[in-house]
Amino acid sequence: MSRAKDLAKKNSLRAIRKRRVRGNISGTAQTPRVTIFKSNKYLSAQAIDDVAGVTLAAVNSKALELSSNKENAVKVGAAFAETLKSNNIETVVFDRNGYLYHGVVAAFADALRDNGIKL
Repeated sequence: MSRAKDLAKKNSLRAIRKRRVRGNISGTAQTPRVTIFKSNKYLSAQAIDDVAGVTLAAVNSKALELSSNKENAVKVGAAFAETLKSNNIETVVFDRNGYLYHGVVAAFADALRDNGIKL
């Protein structure tokens, strides 16, 4: 298979996983949905209240001048946990956004847990 076909298949499988997960979870003002997006260069996350349709908090590794790897995902997760705590959010629902739960995604989620946010 060519590289383009491999990438298209990978993206279509991620879209299927994303739709399946989003059908089961939703965020509220008390327990927002934390969604993560990762590219090859950066990592970003946001806490979303799906009832009102607003973003309650957000973090981006580009603003923190960090790249997208496991060590920096821990730093981004710690910064995001502090942002959530300053908004009086202690419990969240984690949306991995179709990504497999390992590597950067798992490191980010573990960093949230280690900093006092309940997933």
